This record gives sequence, structure tokens and C-alpha cells, in this order.
Amino acid sequence: MTSKAKPSSSQLLKQELEALGRQPLGKELQRSSEQLRQLYAGCSDVIFRSFMIGGNSNALLLFIDGLSDATAIDSSIISPLMKAQSNQAMQLPQLAEQTVTVASSKPVTTYAQVMEAVSNGMPVLLRDQEEGGIAFGLPRWEKRSIEEPSAEPGIRGPREGLTETLRVNTSQLRRIIKSPLLKIEVMTLGEYSRTNVALAYVKGLADETLIEEMKARLNRIQIDGILESGNIEELIEDAAFSPFPQLLNTERPDVVCAALLEGRAAILMEGTPFALVAPITFFTLMQAPEDYYQRFMVSTFVRWLRYVFLLISLLLPSLYVAVLTFHQEMVPGSLLISMASAREQVPFPALIEALMMEVTFEALREAGIRLPKQVGAAVSIVGALVIGQAAVQAGLVSAPMVIVVAITGIASFMIPRYTAGIAVRMLRFPLILLAGTFGLLGVMLGIIAIVMHMSSLRSFGLPYLSALSTFRGRELKDVLVRGPLWMLNERPRLTGEYDAVRQAPNQKPGPQHGSE
Repeated sequence: MTSKAKPSSSQLLKQELEALGRQPLGKELQRSSEQLRQLYAGCSDVIFRSFMIGGNSNALLLFIDGLSDATAIDSSIISPLMKAQSNQAMQLPQLAEQTVTVASSKPVTTYAQVMEAVSNGMPVLLRDQEEGGIAFGLPRWEKRSIEEPSAEPGIRGPREGLTETLRVNTSQLRRIIKSPLLKIEVMTLGEYSRTNVALAYVKGLADETLIEEMKARLNRIQIDGILESGNIEELIEDAAFSPFPQLLNTERPDVVCAALLEGRAAILMEGTPFALVAPITFFTLMQAPEDYYQRFMVSTFVRWLRYVFLLISLLLPSLYVAVLTFHQEMVPGSLLISMASAREQVPFPALIEALMMEVTFEALREAGIRLPKQVGAAVSIVGALVIGQAAVQAGLVSAPMVIVVAITGIASFMIPRYTAGIAVRMLRFPLILLAGTFGLLGVMLGIIAIVMHMSSLRSFGLPYLSALSTFRGRELKDVLVRGPLWMLNERPRLTGEYDAVRQAPNQKPGPQHGSE
């Protein structure tokens, strides 16, 4: 026989906590107070304030210093209750309704509800000889002011960004979409962190099947703590081993609201300014917010530039290695002579040379991100110039290779989403290896493998190359081009049932028929 493993001390503590949380609050205030004091033993920031209600009944107010508004607690709860003229027959909810000047409150009946309310900054009031208590909505903690997102700058458009406070973020969505059909459902994730996570969608625009699937994936998460939306992204995405992101992360409330109006859903959480949007396609990642704030001709031109430089960022180093190693006949004679003379002193083959330069450039880029802002940009730019020039003079790399790597690096900055850009940067290296091994045939095999992989991806049931693969005309108006706003009459087809019509027809600007 095999003996069962003895539970660890942490497991025993969790079991005790769960057992206590399920217990209802009894009528004896002294017993409830002892249980809570034992529970929060060693927590110096948890305040237990005992006082008399109306001079004839004992009461206890429990809150965490720094999460609740202590000034409002004194003026709106404790002081009015101490001065209240009450009798023992009056129930606590009725007394609080007549006396306490706090806008929101909710009843608590178990120890688990008390712990949850206190952790969310809501002071809890208990009264002797009365079951249950009341949690008052008086949270107050230090929070960052609303600022422009540094990761998503724009020339035109709103300058507001999301913050680390969930209710501030949901209020920004409410300020843009004022309809009561905007639903925001909050759940708690993380066994220890107890992080509030909100699922936002517009009822009637988002497919109910999509919302149920997102809820199911979120409820399936069983983990000790959720610290950032990236934790949620890894736990709910369809293909965990794909380099391509299947959810869009953004700091901009206007991007979130635009996605909600298209029938998508968004996930926001306490403690991070990054919201997650799903479902998405690859083409969603190639769209910038200001595409919809500029005139459509400008947006279409810039969007085409992005796709061109996306191909340059992905393929230029591998094409250079393939041509220089296997297909010299494709290079004009004068250019080939110039390249050969530049590589005369280089001791490495083109494959090793490209890998060395690409790794060095990526290291400089990451170093520039991690360093302080005052020196980060200078180090990355000056470092690239100095190292590149010194490497050419030392004969370690050729000047054409430095030019290729520099153009590739600049092209990668054209991709508007960091997560999509880093996926392209990662795929560049296997393409370089294939080019150095098999030439242009290897590059073509790599491209075919990437396209096949992208074709197999799904984002909550939506094909990753949707619109282009199905070739629906109405959806192509906002994929490779950005059609005029008055032509975008229908929402993109996502999953299941949806409200296709988004605006009235015949909104083309200019003089109308019959006008003088």
C-alpha cells in the first residue's frame, strides 16, 4: 500500500482559510472579532475600530489603512452612528440607511465576503447581536493620472490612455460608449492575488457564443496570482506555441471601444494599463489607431508602406544571404564586383556575418529599451553606429551587410504593434538559416511554412487570415486598404450571429440629389 502524501503547511492554511470563509457571521460580535483578528494577525495595516452605536450597542469597523478613505470613514460612518438615536430593535441595514452618508453599500454574510470587501478597500461594519454586516463603498488608494500612452503614440486622435485602476478604465469606456448595452462583467482571478478582471462587450453586437467561450476560458484559470494581462493572454490563447499573438493588447481606450463596436470583446484587469481584445486577425495587428482619424487616402498609403516594410523586415537579410551565397548570377555585374570588393577582407561567410549583425542589432535594441530613457536612445543609436563602423574597419563585416541590417531594423519599426513586430524579428533568424543552407529555395520553403502556420491559427474561432483568405469584398475595404468611412457600412464578420449594419447608407459627402 502507498501512503497518501501529507499536506504541506501552506495547503493546510488554505484549507483552514476556505473553511473559515464558508462560515456565516454569527450574532456574537466578540467571537467574530476574535476570528477576524486571528485571521489578520501580523497585518499592521488592518484597522479594527470598536465603538458604540447610539451609546447602547457595540460595533466593529474593519478596514485596511491605505485602501480605504479614513477621513470619509470618520465623517460618514463612525461619527453619524455614534451620534445616532437608535434602539436595539432597529436592524443595522435600516439604521445605516437613515444615518450613514455613503452612496453605495452591500450586505456581507460570510467571512469570505468580509475578506473580499476589505481587500477591495470597502470598510465592513459589524454589530453585536446581529447576523451579517455591511460593506461601504469607500475605496481610496494612490493611482496614476490619465496620460498619453507611451507605447502607442499618435499624430492625431485622443491623448488619453488606460491606467492601473480598473474602475478608471471602465469609466473611460463608459464615457465613449454611453449605451447601457455596453456590459462590463467583473470576476476575480488568482488564489492569492484576488485580481479583479472585467470582460467588456456590447450586447447585440458581440456574438453570444464568443462571450460564453471567453467566460469559460477565464473561469478555467486556476493560479496563485494574476499580475498582468500577459498572464491571462498566455492562459486563454488558442495556440500557445505560435510566435504570433492571438489577442491584441492596447493602452488606448479609443482602440478598445472601436473593437467593441465591431463586435469584439475586451478584457481589462486591475493593476495594468494593458487591455486585451479578441478575436483578432493578423491584419488587425497591422492597423494603427490614427488610420481612422486621417483621411482615407493617407491611411491607405501608410498602410501599404507598412506591408512593404513588413516584407523587407522579414525577408531582406535572408534574400541577401541567399543571393550572395548561391545565386550570384542574379546580381548585376557592377554591383557584384562592388560587393565582392567590400567582402574581400571579411573572414566569415555571409550566413555567419548576417547572424552576427542581426544578433548584435537586436541586443542593442533591447538594451535601449531597458536602459533609462535619458540614455537608452543615445546608447542604441550611438552603439549601432560605433560598432558598425568599427566592425567594417576591422574587416569583420562588410559595409553592404551593415546597410542591409540597418534597413531591416528601420523597417521593423514600421509595424505598429510590438507583439507582431517581435514575431517577425524572431522568424527572421530561421529564414536566414534556411537561406544560408538552401538558398532561395529555403526562403520559399520558410515562407510557405509561415503562411501555412498562419492559416491554421484561430483567435477564439476566427481564422487568423480571415477576410483575405475568404476574399469577401465588403471586408477587404478595411484590410489592405482603408476605405472611406462612408463606405464602411458593415461590421467585419467575426464569429456566429452579429449585427452587420453599422451606419446608414448613402452618407457620401458632397451635394445631394435635389439640392441647389
